[in-house]
Amino acid sequence: MSGLVIVGAGGFARETAQAVRAAHASGGGPPLLGHLDDDPALHGTEVDGAPVLGGCDLVHRLLRELPGSQAVVCVGSPRDYAGRARLVRRLGLPSHRYATVVHPGAAVAASCVIGPGSVLLAHTVLTAAVRVGAHVAVMPQAVLTHDDVVADFATIASGVRLGGGVRVGRGAYVGAGVLVREYAAIGDWSLLGMGSVVLGDVPPGEVWVGSPARRLRAAVAPALAELRPDIDELMNAPEEYRI
Repeated sequence: MSGLVIVGAGGFARETAQAVRAAHASGGGPPLLGHLDDDPALHGTEVDGAPVLGGCDLVHRLLRELPGSQAVVCVGSPRDYAGRARLVRRLGLPSHRYATVVHPGAAVAASCVIGPGSVLLAHTVLTAAVRVGAHVAVMPQAVLTHDDVVADFATIASGVRLGGGVRVGRGAYVGAGVLVREYAAIGDWSLLGMGSVVLGDVPPGEVWVGSPARRLRAAVAPALAELRPDIDELMNAPEEYRI
């Protein structure tokens, strides 16, 4: 039986599993096959009723045995928001083997584009001509307005509001409840602390907090330097999704 396997079994992965189930129940997506996780203590157990089938590298065998199946990588946190990108690079799957998961309760305009491996959870809103790259996480109650661009591997946490024309860089982490003024640019791999109000551009690789947001320090997410610029080629991402 073909379906969808979630790489990861933590909080984001469990939330994504509920979105997959909701989409399948509404007739808009494949069934959930289970989770993969590198924690051996989880293997053979269940997470919210879904089996943990084995380690992350098992995805290659599963997709080979189930040709119509796809995967989605659901790892990462503010403490290590580069983790999703590292795992995608490690797995080395072509982009067509990654699913795009959109909860049926999300509101996504027809003019929007969402890349492979990205997840939109319940009650997210994409209003008009929003472009979301590959392997992006958009959490509940986030609102992305006209002409926003969110690059690959970025995370938009719950309750975020992006004004029109905002650019969120590759791998950036926009914390819960952040407000970003229209046409601001958030640099690659930067982190915005929860509740921040961003009134201008944020340079790459920095942590900004407060209202109005100001620089706190350089970003120290683990192993950011390991992420080479050739990750697009590794993913074989179609040009229209490469941001």
